[in-house]
Amino acid sequence: MITDKEIEEIRGYLDKAENPLFLFDDDPDGLCSFLLLMKHYKKGKGVAVKSSPVLGIDYLRKIDEYNPDFVFILDKPIVSQEFVDKVNVPVIWIDHHPLIHLKGIHYFNPRKNDEKDNRPTTYLCYKITEDDLWIATIGCIADWYIPEFIEEFMEKYPEVLDKKPKHPNEVVYSGNIGKIVKMFAFLLKNSITEVNKAISVLLKIDGINELIDEETARSKFIARIANNIGKKYDKLLEDAISKADDSEFLVYVYPYNRLAISSELSNELMIKYSNKTVIVARDKKDRMILSIRSMHKNVVKPLKKTLENFKDAYGGGHDNACGGSVRKEDFEKFVKEFKKNMS
Repeated sequence: MITDKEIEEIRGYLDKAENPLFLFDDDPDGLCSFLLLMKHYKKGKGVAVKSSPVLGIDYLRKIDEYNPDFVFILDKPIVSQEFVDKVNVPVIWIDHHPLIHLKGIHYFNPRKNDEKDNRPTTYLCYKITEDDLWIATIGCIADWYIPEFIEEFMEKYPEVLDKKPKHPNEVVYSGNIGKIVKMFAFLLKNSITEVNKAISVLLKIDGINELIDEETARSKFIARIANNIGKKYDKLLEDAISKADDSEFLVYVYPYNRLAISSELSNELMIKYSNKTVIVARDKKDRMILSIRSMHKNVVKPLKKTLENFKDAYGGGHDNACGGSVRKEDFEKFVKEFKKNMS
């Protein structure tokens, strides 16, 4: 965990900022991290970083557009040194992915104190704000982590969760928790304009039951945006399931259609096929965007070992969940080498 002193340091930056810019990863953990900080401090702008795992110089245009006095980076696994070098205001990076060493940045990551501590960024932001328990719970569970405050959540929302899960896979894609996790994931897959509209509405939502019940104009709006993606997702999931066989691997490729949903697909397939290693690849023109999962095996080590043999390839992540990218022409060879390194 980040220390109490580090939490106070981050709070100091947030208190001092008059026009902060929050750049957050486009998944529920990143979104919930931003919502927690924005709802508590009520200032600044938020931008979902949708391009890749890397926050690079493409997003310098947002610095020019919003002219912030502080930049807060939330839940991005990789930040380029060139981006940091060209930002002329303090940059605060709050994350939980494998450590990266950059110059000129204020970096907060629980792995600095314990290499195995990868509590979600949502968890860290909740410790900073101590507000909006329901958002913190959704973000943690969406990132496959059961926080110690789950029992407090159950006491406050027994109609949402009445039994403490032993593992996130029991709730992450089922029940009311799963409904909101998917809702948050899917609304981020829309156009930037739609995402921004949805986030502005989310900031006004009173609580988790408003989203579950879908009885207010605000919650109906959020559900409608999420359901547009959900319908497309369900078709891809059904197609992926049809490709499963007796092999210990499930490899599923879907075409580039501006719907980047590999992470959600691979997560749900991993739950359904807990004995398999799942590789979901999005065919994006000349590249294959990868999402790799295994319930019981380490996938990040064989991924990194495999990528050493390929040019213009990158990847990384957690022990049981990681991602990456290879050239399309290298994909079949990559899969073959990865399988070999998994054995």
